[in-house]
Order: sequence, then structure tokens, then C-alpha cells
Amino acid sequence: MNNGLTTKREHLISILKGYGSLIIAYSGGVDSTFLLATAHEALKKNLVAITAKSPLHPVRENQDAKAFAKELGVQHMLIQSREMSHADFKANTKERCYLCKKYLFEDLIKIAYDLGIKHVAHGANLDDLEDFRPGFDAAREMKITAPMVDAGLTKNDIRILSKKMKLKTWNKPPMSCLATRIPYGKRITTEKLKMIGKAEQVILALGVKACRVRLHAKVARIEVDPGDIERILDQVVRSTIVRELRRIGFTHVAVDLEGYGQGSMNRDL
Repeated sequence: MNNGLTTKREHLISILKGYGSLIIAYSGGVDSTFLLATAHEALKKNLVAITAKSPLHPVRENQDAKAFAKELGVQHMLIQSREMSHADFKANTKERCYLCKKYLFEDLIKIAYDLGIKHVAHGANLDDLEDFRPGFDAAREMKITAPMVDAGLTKNDIRILSKKMKLKTWNKPPMSCLATRIPYGKRITTEKLKMIGKAEQVILALGVKACRVRLHAKVARIEVDPGDIERILDQVVRSTIVRELRRIGFTHVAVDLEGYGQGSMNRDL
């Protein structure tokens, strides 16, 4: 590990110790897993991880989060999120992520108050400041801390440090909620989210590293890493994908030749 990363990690630990006690919004992804592991090192038992259970998140992600928190020995709470009960969120405007995070952080702040914990943190990193991240605006407004931003850590830094710490998530593909597969302006429904989740599980089960199934009416636009495009165009694999996705409810199945691109739905904004 180079000296720069060592310094950043030490700075992060110092920041975390300064909180005294902390609640972490824990999704089970690369960033929040690294933050949780480091916070456990800094704060020991003065730490609570909270994961939101929602139709927006594949069940496998909640299971992974629960398993890692248990392995680490961190107090973990799984709460039901509220965004799908709000019409403004389901309208799927460009404020969707802002509203989702706002409702989640409201719940976390209340739990923190009940537990006598003053600080709530989320797993944002320095790179998140360069993308369209309305959820980050909600965090700022509600005074949710971003210790990895304060420590100057990038996504690549976090992956390198996670590997050094032997965290299984160090090379985990980027993850995002299933609502990001639905074009802005198209209503978010539980039925659509279930279709997307099932479709992505079909493709991941075929050995693809990462995928997104973007929903356009009842057309599935599949994004995978460019290196996996040839794999899913194999005649047998392609036939399996088409058959299974039609069974799920899609009328047409297409492959995006550009490959997976994080935040590709934001191009319409």
C-alpha cells in the first residue's frame, strides 16, 4: 500500500473516532462495506449498520449485507423503506434519487435520536461529486456525514484498500437501485421493479460479471461489460435470455452494443 493511501486511511480512522458513535447507511456495496469495516476498527461496539429493505433493491443485496455485518460482529438493523408509498417518488422525475435518500435519511435520523447517537454517515466517495447525484444533496441538507469524502478517498482508493483488507467486495461490480433502469418520467411500479430484478438475475446466473436491464415500455435493453457482449450473443445463451425474459413479461429483448455505462439513463437530463 502506498504512503498516500495509508495516510488517507489513517485520516478516515481519525475522522470516525471523532464521532464517538455512528450509524452507517449500509447497502452492502463496495463503498459502504469498506466504510463499515473501517468504522468497526475505529469505533468497535459504538456502531450500528442500517440497511433498507425495499422493492428497489435485489433481495440478494440485503442478504449479503446482513451476512457481512454478522461476520464483522456489528449491530445491524434491516428496516422497511418508505419511498414506494410516496407519489412524488413514483412519478420518477429527476428528483427521484433526492426524494429516496430524503425519506431514508429521515428514518435513520429518527433511529439515531432514539439510540442517542449523534451522527449518521453514508458511503459517498470523492468521485461521487463529479456525477449527477441528487441523493448527495439530500445528505448535505440533512447533515448526513460523508467521512470518505472528507478523507479524500476515490472509488479506486476504496477498491485497493478493500483488497488489502481482504474484503470480498473489493472487486464487486457497481450497484444501484432498480429504479435507475426506468427512464425518467415513466412511473415506477413494483411490477416493473420485479420484472427488472428477475431479468438481471437470469443474466447474472449465466456468468456475466455485471448487468443492467433498462426497461423501455416492455422492451428489455441489456447492458453488460463490453467483454461480456460476445458471451450473451452466443446462440444458446441468447436463446436462453430471450426465452426467460419473455416468460418474465418482456415482449422484446435487445443488447446495447455500447455495453454497461454507469448512469446511462442520466443522458436524457
